[in-house]
Amino acid sequence: MAFGRRRQAEEPEKGPEVTEEPAETAEEAPAKAESAKGGPWDSEDSFPELQRLDFGSLKVPVAPGLGFQVNFEATQVDEEGNPLDGRPVAVLVQYEESAMQLQVFAAPKRSGIWDDVRRETAKDIQEEAQGQTQEGEGPFGPELLAMVPAALTEEVLAEMPQEVREQIPAEFIEQGWAPQIIRFLGVDGPRWFLQAVVQGAAIEDEEQWQVLEDVLRGVVVHRGDAPMPPRDLLELQIPKEFSEAGQDDEEEAVETFDPFERGPEITEVR
Repeated sequence: MAFGRRRQAEEPEKGPEVTEEPAETAEEAPAKAESAKGGPWDSEDSFPELQRLDFGSLKVPVAPGLGFQVNFEATQVDEEGNPLDGRPVAVLVQYEESAMQLQVFAAPKRSGIWDDVRRETAKDIQEEAQGQTQEGEGPFGPELLAMVPAALTEEVLAEMPQEVREQIPAEFIEQGWAPQIIRFLGVDGPRWFLQAVVQGAAIEDEEQWQVLEDVLRGVVVHRGDAPMPPRDLLELQIPKEFSEAGQDDEEEAVETFDPFERGPEITEVR
């Protein structure tokens, strides 16, 4: 199957809880993939100094033209199921017509989890989303390319900008769906696993992909020392720059910082 060169990603299924193990030797620790030797980085590494946004467990490089969004999941709901509170679970990096979602998870000391996560993701896409998958090698090692049917309902089409809708082939609109290609990348680090999910023009546009690849290579992961079950999300925080961006208009800042009304917080670097 071939569908290109190269969904919000769902959190990998959690495994059983484990207790903290004795410190391993360097030989026992999972080795970083050779192709990704230049990054992403562990916070204990000697990594290049760059301007980065501090999301707690993720330090993400900034550059002109990049936008950043924090994705939330509800942690408390009212009697009708409406979210009252939430926690940040992913960082979305946006560049032109492309987006890359970053999530970081705890991992075992002596083995990586990307091989298992990749197989499980492919199975879910094939069985639940009725999509197709294809494995390949990329700059960070093994990766997964998926094609899933994206709904083109009247509601979806109505929310699209006119210039975007005009580019959709008529046969896709008639059948009510269009193929959507998604690229899954994973990096196994020391006691952490970083997943990147790419959508948009960067699937085919090498220039846009290169910008996102540079961001991914510059990410620094802060795992922390607390024992955690493998596949648990590492805690994310809201960078201080997000709050500073809204200080000029307090009322607007309140609206912007409500993740369930106007969407997650966004800041752009120009």
